[in-house]
Amino acid sequence: MAAEEEVALDLEELRHIQSIAKRPRILDLISSEISSLEKLSKEAAPKPTLTTPTPISTGMKVPSTPALNYVTLGSFSWEQDTEKVKIYIFLEGVDQEKMETEIKHTSIDIKLHDVQGKNYRCAIPKLHNKIVPEKCKVLVKPTRVVITLIKASKENWLDLHFKEDKLKPNLDKEKDPMAGIMDLMKNMYNEGDEEMKRTIAKAWTDARSGKTADPLKGFK
Repeated sequence: MAAEEEVALDLEELRHIQSIAKRPRILDLISSEISSLEKLSKEAAPKPTLTTPTPISTGMKVPSTPALNYVTLGSFSWEQDTEKVKIYIFLEGVDQEKMETEIKHTSIDIKLHDVQGKNYRCAIPKLHNKIVPEKCKVLVKPTRVVITLIKASKENWLDLHFKEDKLKPNLDKEKDPMAGIMDLMKNMYNEGDEEMKRTIAKAWTDARSGKTADPLKGFK
């Protein structure tokens, strides 16, 4: 059976479970898995082949710009309240005009050029949670750079960097989609009420005994 058909069948099973689930936690887990599978289904769909035009050689050689080398700023201080996060980079001689900032909803990339003959970079590719880029700002002071990030929602962050929630099912693109279903079933069993646990346990028992190869059959 093609991978697209497998994903379609998994989606059908999950939507059936969603229709009978009652606990908010279970519904959240199922919705998350459905979203992941829908995304995977779209990515697996055949895409039109684009023809790349052959570049025309002009016989002229364009000089390449040498890549800049950066010193990574891995150590810095930060503080927060429920509305914002402040990051402090202690560095003297920073010129506001020679600073390059790229602030997105879930990442920041701050480049400080020509600081005492060196280039510095402070980058966080994935923040703990979303921010509001248009409200964030970077202020240069004589002995430090202050980066103020405005949170999209009022809360306290456990860390600046994003960390995966181990309770959420993980659907790896390179992994069989059914593996994500297995993880979801385990989470549903742990979080579900007694009726849900009995239903899941029966489905697993039937699958292991050979009565059915589909562990979700008990939900139909």
